[in-house]
Amino acid sequence: MSGHSTTRSASGGSTGTGPAGSRLGQRLSGVAVALGMVLFLGGFAWAAVVYRPYTVPTTSMAPTIGAGDRVLAQRVDAGDIRRGDVVVFNEASWADVPVVKRVVAVGGDTVSCCQDGKLKVNGKEIDEPYLAEDAADRLADFPSVTVPEGRLFLLGDERSGSVDSTAHLTDAAGGTVSRKAVQGRVEAVVWPMNGMLPAPSGFEKLGPVSQPGPLPTMVALVIAGTVLILGGAAYGPLAKRSAASRSRANAEPARGH
Repeated sequence: MSGHSTTRSASGGSTGTGPAGSRLGQRLSGVAVALGMVLFLGGFAWAAVVYRPYTVPTTSMAPTIGAGDRVLAQRVDAGDIRRGDVVVFNEASWADVPVVKRVVAVGGDTVSCCQDGKLKVNGKEIDEPYLAEDAADRLADFPSVTVPEGRLFLLGDERSGSVDSTAHLTDAAGGTVSRKAVQGRVEAVVWPMNGMLPAPSGFEKLGPVSQPGPLPTMVALVIAGTVLILGGAAYGPLAKRSAASRSRANAEPARGH
């Protein structure tokens, strides 16, 4: 009789201490985490290149944007600014700080207020659903202004208290601002999380309005990346728990013999 003893391991069992789950599952888990990191970081990196954050200090754009709200403004070319856009600009003759207002007229337009309680551009009354419900009672009249080429006429959505183009009508530029002064077009309020600004549909009768930028796509990339990272990271613990459950299930019949 040999002095050596032999042992047998249960079929399908594992004596190793490596990660749980099949090799294919582990590889797919790693791929999911890696892809998730690419999407997650890529979405943030893309947003950092295309957008710039600003904090709005006043209520001049209420109710669209409140005091203290954090917004994201897309970096755009001066020629891409259109009627209805909410923009961030810096005009030395106004205040040497970034200012947020809405473009209501561009070069060549004639703008006035307020016939029938509405803004009029190029002879057409503009519907502005983003204004407060009682805004018509508080709109201030101003004479007809023809906007020079390459310049913009801007108003705050809180018309009664906004220091905007109407407060600078006696300036040399007649209250208008150069397109080149624009630093970005506001697309969303991110804190509080009010989301994308509504489209200024009332200006469509005068021509095309700006379309949303890539922000929704960036958000989708970040969310997809987060799901992949969490799903891939969860594979190991779930596989380990599943293996332990199977081991207990196999051990119970063995005790009965």
